[in-house]
Amino acid sequence: MKTNLILFVALFVSIATFSQKKWTLKEAVNQALEKNISIQQNKLSLELAKKDVDIAKGNFLPNLSGSSSGRFGFGSFIDDVSNTRISTDNFNASFNLNSSVTVFNGFRNTNTFKQAKLGVETSLYDLKKIENDISLQVVDSYLNVLFAKENLEVAKIQAEISKKQIEAAEARFKAGAIAKGELLNVQSTAANDLQNVVTQENVLDLALLTLAQLLQVPSENFDVAPIELETPSTSLLYENSTIVYNKSLNYMPEIERAKLNIENADFNIKLAKGAFLPTLTAFAGMGTGYSHRFNEIFSNDYFFKQLNDNLGYNVGLSLNVPIFNRFQTKNRVAQSIINKKVSETRLENEKLQLKQTIEQAFLDVKSALKAYEAAKISLEAQQEAFKNAQERYNYGAITLFDFDLVRTRLVNAEGLMIRSKYDYVFKTKVLQFYSGELVFE
Repeated sequence: MKTNLILFVALFVSIATFSQKKWTLKEAVNQALEKNISIQQNKLSLELAKKDVDIAKGNFLPNLSGSSSGRFGFGSFIDDVSNTRISTDNFNASFNLNSSVTVFNGFRNTNTFKQAKLGVETSLYDLKKIENDISLQVVDSYLNVLFAKENLEVAKIQAEISKKQIEAAEARFKAGAIAKGELLNVQSTAANDLQNVVTQENVLDLALLTLAQLLQVPSENFDVAPIELETPSTSLLYENSTIVYNKSLNYMPEIERAKLNIENADFNIKLAKGAFLPTLTAFAGMGTGYSHRFNEIFSNDYFFKQLNDNLGYNVGLSLNVPIFNRFQTKNRVAQSIINKKVSETRLENEKLQLKQTIEQAFLDVKSALKAYEAAKISLEAQQEAFKNAQERYNYGAITLFDFDLVRTRLVNAEGLMIRSKYDYVFKTKVLQFYSGELVFE
């Protein structure tokens, strides 16, 4: 019975462990892109832009409208036939069908349609921009989780070392080799190391919570898959920031969007100039009417006979030539030209901001690389110093205070190594992102 219970518990734990999903970086990015509210809003804006295209396309089609009216009359009126005033009640109705189509309006329909299609492209770049921002946030949060995990592992290792130190100190205390005060110091150090483990666990929980909220998934049992971070290369991926900048000009959506804004400004100029040209509209229509006097008796087909007899058609052209409109069109054209210059300066400003951002990112990578190399050298030195101090302490050659100083320096060096490694990796990813070479695996 006991054996069966143990097997059941082991199976349950195994199933629970297997069922707990560990998110990969690619899955995390895809999840954030699917669930993020801002991205969903931009997708809706894209759908609205597509509808603007449909609306602009409809301007090329003719319209068709029907109308009908009815009127009751009471009292006296002039009879059309006898030209005398008579007293009677009557009912009059009219029915009309009209259609018109724009033949020419200064190419405004054509330019409006092209501008609407341009708006779809603009919305796509807006969507791409926010997707890029969200992706970088996920990468940053994901690496923060991995960073917190490594810090926790270091804290656990230090706590395990302290535990062994307590066992050694207790043995030496019983042998009379050290005083009780030194044993208490060892126990105090171990307690601090255990407290640091709890602190690092809290840091990890917070990092996981932040990432889970970014992905909009439940934070309970949320975890991420490890990334095999090999020893970072000590050589930079790019020789200088100019290489990254030149690549980014053909990749970053904010640059493409700024270019489209200039094209949009060109269309606004054409639309404004179109108001100088005449508008030609073709139209056609048909109509009929019905009249009934209530004190006269008519046959059953009288209604349809009147509709047929009164049926009429019309067709024609309407030309509207602008002559003078208080310089409104002229000023709108001038205004559109100024707006184009504003769009051109915004493009240059976007390029300048992008260049400055990449230059700063490149400098950050160089600084992070130097910090990583220095941390690696420091850690190697502290590891050798700790081994030597541990041996000397075990033989009683140094005091616990001196040994703790060496171990504290080792802990600090390990923490600095972890921070510098992840800082260097993330900043390298940022440069890859700007060059269009960042791949999520």
